[in-house]
Amino acid sequence: MSETSPLHDRYLELIDQIVQLTLKGNIRSKEQVYQMLLQEAEPGTGEDFEQCLRDRFTTTQQQADDPKNEAKQAKATRSLRALQTIRGEWDRWQTQNRSREAIVSALHQITQAESAQRLLAFLKFTDPNHPQKLAPEQLKQLAATLRQQPISDPATKEEMQQLAEGIARGLESWQHLQGHLVSWIYDPDQLGFGGALGQNNPWATWAKQPIGAVPKSLFQALYEQQSGSDWAASQTEVTLAAWVELAIVLQAIEHGLVNWAENLVYNSKAGAKLSIAIFLTFGVIWSQLANGFSRSTSLNSLNRDRYTEAAFRITLQGLRVFSQRDYFPLYGTVFASFTGGYFRNAMSYLSEPLKHAEGTQEKARILTLLGSSQRVRGPLDLAKEMHAMAREIAHEAGDRPCEIANLNHLSRIGVTEKAYAEAISYSQRALILSRQSGDLMGEANALANLGYSEVFQAQQLESAPEVYETAIAYLEQGLERSERLGDGQSKALCYTSLGNAYVILGEAEKALKFLESGIRSSEFSGDLYIQAINLAHFAEAFYQLENYGKAVLSASLAMYKLEQMGSNDWRQSAGLLTILQGRLGDSFQQVLEGQRSYILEAIGVDGYDYLSELLERYRTSS
Repeated sequence: MSETSPLHDRYLELIDQIVQLTLKGNIRSKEQVYQMLLQEAEPGTGEDFEQCLRDRFTTTQQQADDPKNEAKQAKATRSLRALQTIRGEWDRWQTQNRSREAIVSALHQITQAESAQRLLAFLKFTDPNHPQKLAPEQLKQLAATLRQQPISDPATKEEMQQLAEGIARGLESWQHLQGHLVSWIYDPDQLGFGGALGQNNPWATWAKQPIGAVPKSLFQALYEQQSGSDWAASQTEVTLAAWVELAIVLQAIEHGLVNWAENLVYNSKAGAKLSIAIFLTFGVIWSQLANGFSRSTSLNSLNRDRYTEAAFRITLQGLRVFSQRDYFPLYGTVFASFTGGYFRNAMSYLSEPLKHAEGTQEKARILTLLGSSQRVRGPLDLAKEMHAMAREIAHEAGDRPCEIANLNHLSRIGVTEKAYAEAISYSQRALILSRQSGDLMGEANALANLGYSEVFQAQQLESAPEVYETAIAYLEQGLERSERLGDGQSKALCYTSLGNAYVILGEAEKALKFLESGIRSSEFSGDLYIQAINLAHFAEAFYQLENYGKAVLSASLAMYKLEQMGSNDWRQSAGLLTILQGRLGDSFQQVLEGQRSYILEAIGVDGYDYLSELLERYRTSS
C-alpha cells in the first residue's frame, strides 16, 4: 500500500476525525467510536488500518515529547488518549470481524461442498483443534444464515434447512443438559461412566431431560449397557438434523465435563484421572457409533457413509485434543476407566481413525494409547505395529517421553510373546534414553520392564535362584522411583512383578505381601488390567500354600475379568482352575460354592454363572 492510496488517506482521515471530535468534547462514549469504525472500516483491511494508527501514534507521541511548545504538547497528550480509545475499540472491531469472517468462511465451505462431504465441512468448524472453531453464539448465527440462503436446488436447500435445524436443536438440548452436567456425581471417588442398572450415572440423568429423541435414545441405550455400535446399527431413521443435534450435544457434554474435571482445585490428581476417563469414554462412544452406522441396513447409502465418516472424524478430533494434555496416559491401559459390558470390544474400533491421520506428534500419542490396549486384547502383531509406528513418529517429532514409552510397551509385548531377550533389549534401550533425557517416569517403567523380563527369562532358562537377584534389584529400583514420583501405575507394575518373581521362586508368603500392595496401587491408579493380573498371581501363590479356597476365588475372578477385557491372559487362570479341579475332584464344586458370596459381590450372578462356560471353553480349546 502506498502512502497516497485512497484507502490509506480515508483511514487517516477517519482517525483524525475521531481525535478532533474527542478533543471538542463531541465523543461522549467508547460506543460512538466503535460505531464509527463499524461504518467505515472494511473487512480484510486490518493491516492498512493498523499502519495508519501506528503512524498517527508515532507523530503524536513526538509532539507530546517536544517541550518547546507547551500548548501543542498538551494537545498531543490529549490526542494520545483519544488514540488509545481508538486502539481499544479497533481491537473490539477486529474480534467481532474475525467472528463474522469465521461464519462467512463456514457458510461458504458448507454451501460449496458436495452433498456427501457437507457434514464433514460443517464438523470442521466444531473441531476444537480448528483455529476458526465456532462458539455457540456463532453457531446460532450460522444456523440463521443457512436458513436464509437463496438456493434454487430443492435437495441442497433441504440439506441447508436440516443443518440449520440440527444446529438449533443441538444448542437447545445442550441448554437443557447444562444444569445436569455433573449432578449425577454423588461420590467424587467414583470415577467413570459404568455401573449397574439402577445406580446413578450420567446416561440415566441426561436421558430424563427435555432433549431431542435421538440423543435421548442413545443415552437410554448406554444406561442399559447397550453398545453405541448396536444402538447405531439398529436406528431405522436418523435425519441429518438429528445427527447434527447429537454431535453438538455429545461434543458440548465432553467439553463441559473435561473443563469441570480439569478445574477440580481441591484434587488435581482426581481431576486428571476423571479427565482421562471422560476423553476415553467419548472416544469409545464415537468410534462405536461409526462402527454401528457402517453396519446399518436401514439407512440409505448416503447417510450410512457420511454418518460413519463423520463419527470417525469426531473420534479423531477428540483424541487429538486428549493427546495434547500433559496427563495423557503414555503407560497403562484404557480399561482403567471403563466398567460395563458395552465397552468390551470398543478399543478395536479406535484403530480406524488413525488411517485418516497424518504422521504427527498427536498421532504418535494416540497410537501409543491404542497399542497398549491392543496388547491386552490381542492380536499382538497389530499392537507391535502400532507401537513401532508410534515410536518412529515420536522420534521424528522429538517427543522423547513418547518414544521411551513405546520402547517400554514393546518390551511388555516381548514378555507376552515369550521373546524375553527382545523384551530385555527394548527395556534396556528405554532405560538408557530415559536417563539421558531425565524422563523419570520412563526410567521407572524401564526398570520395571527390565526386571520383569529378566524374571521370565530366568524362569525359561531354569536358572538358579541367585540369577533372580539382579532382576529383583531392577524391580526394587523401579519401585523406589515410582514411589518417589507418586506414579501409581508404575508402582502397581513393580509390585505385581515382584510378587510374580517370588511366586516363581516358590516364596509364596513373600509374594503375597507384594501382590497385596500391587492390588492397592492398581486400585488407586484405576488400572483394571494390572488388578486382574494381580489376582492371577494371587491364585498361584495361594495354590502353593495349598489354600485352595482362596486360590479358586482369585483364579475365578482373574479369569472372568481378563476374559471380559478381551485379554487372552484369562487362559492362565483357567488352566490353574482346571488343575485344581483335577486335584480336588468332586470337592471342587463345594470349594467354588464356598466362595460364591465373594464372587457374587465382585462380578454378580451372571459373572458367576459364566465361569463354568469359560472353563468348558478352555478345556475344549486346549
